[in-house]
Amino acid sequence: MKWLSVLLQQCIFLVTCVLVALKAVPIDIDKTKVKGGEGHVEGEKVENPDTGLYYDEYLRQVIDVLETDKHFREKLQTADIEEIKSGKLSRELDLVSHHVRTRLDELKRQEVARLRMLIKAKMDSVQDTGIDHQALLKQFEHLNHQNPDTFEPKDLDMLIKAATNDLENYDKTRHEEFKKYEMMKEHERREYLKTLDEEKRQREESKFEEMKKKHGDHPKVHHPGSKDQLKEVWEEADGLDPNEFDPKTFFKLHDVNNDGFLDEQELEALFTKELEKVYDPKNEEDDMVEMEEERLRMREHVMNEVDINKDRLVTLEEFLRATEKKEFLEPDSWETLDQQQLFTEDELKENEDLQKQKEELQRQHDQLQAQKQELQQVVKQMEQKKLQQGNPPAGPGGELKFQPPGEHKVEDAPKHPVGGDQPLPPGHVQEPVAGTDQVHP
Repeated sequence: MKWLSVLLQQCIFLVTCVLVALKAVPIDIDKTKVKGGEGHVEGEKVENPDTGLYYDEYLRQVIDVLETDKHFREKLQTADIEEIKSGKLSRELDLVSHHVRTRLDELKRQEVARLRMLIKAKMDSVQDTGIDHQALLKQFEHLNHQNPDTFEPKDLDMLIKAATNDLENYDKTRHEEFKKYEMMKEHERREYLKTLDEEKRQREESKFEEMKKKHGDHPKVHHPGSKDQLKEVWEEADGLDPNEFDPKTFFKLHDVNNDGFLDEQELEALFTKELEKVYDPKNEEDDMVEMEEERLRMREHVMNEVDINKDRLVTLEEFLRATEKKEFLEPDSWETLDQQQLFTEDELKENEDLQKQKEELQRQHDQLQAQKQELQQVVKQMEQKKLQQGNPPAGPGGELKFQPPGEHKVEDAPKHPVGGDQPLPPGHVQEPVAGTDQVHP
């Protein structure tokens, strides 16, 4: 079903359900005759990429189960965006079949068990450095952990809201991580230069500048989403005549899963030819992490220009409307990452300070661990020394862990004669018992 395959590509993962009934404009074209298209057969199931969410598998499984219920599927087809986001649609869960509810209950119990194991492992790993309880509780934002046994409308509502929020922030998080990556690269380069003498340092600096120049020496990169860029894909990737370029046919060709939309992954695939102009995994000067960041920037740009309703999907109508704009025919030049300043010196300095703090905390943690291991070793050596001296080790309460040969446990020793089990106070002599032999000195 279309909404399932699309759902994992957008910020509101159930929003696309309202468009189930829509179909792409039929175009008579045999994809098997298109260059690179012989591997895809219409109707063939296309594997959805991972969303990057820590509850990705649980999300997929819930979707699969809900998809099997006819009533819920019909409600999805008629629901609008606000009904899905507000939680109104979640109340329809009460009307699904018993079999579906039972399966959802089972999935939730499995997910709760998985999260408990994750949290336990996390607590075990940070027991010496403290526990961030807020971070651990965040693990439960996509389900109601107060009811760990049954899947209720609240669980579906929480799952929708969590996925919506997490996927909306996903690109932002990726950009921040990339920026940290670039700053760390520069920090390590500068630290390395400090270890060199003047001659070697100048040689390394020259090599660095030479690699930057070599990386920047590449063919012109077409503006993502422009006519020139799409025609290049049409000609080189699809193997079609550039003079016969048709936007409607192009859309149909690159709607890989035939759902009537170009999702984020299908859009990103269109930029491969442009990226190959700048990045080559065989070249030392080309960083593949930067290539993926460039791909992300291109996709975001096209989405901002073409995706009118901001559902992170491009319909045929939106695509055709974009081809009518002036920017499609006469776009501005596209600046690649090597032409931009990714961070300032102040940001680099701040990041270095944070890194030093992190390294100091790690050093303290390692030191505590070493002291703990040293103490454990000393205790072990003391126990072994006691054994060698014939003194058995003591238990927690001071009791002997075992009795030396020839000695008996207290309960096995002969009882005191009349007078009780307690020893007599100093200076007292026990009175002889009638009928017993006297012992004389």
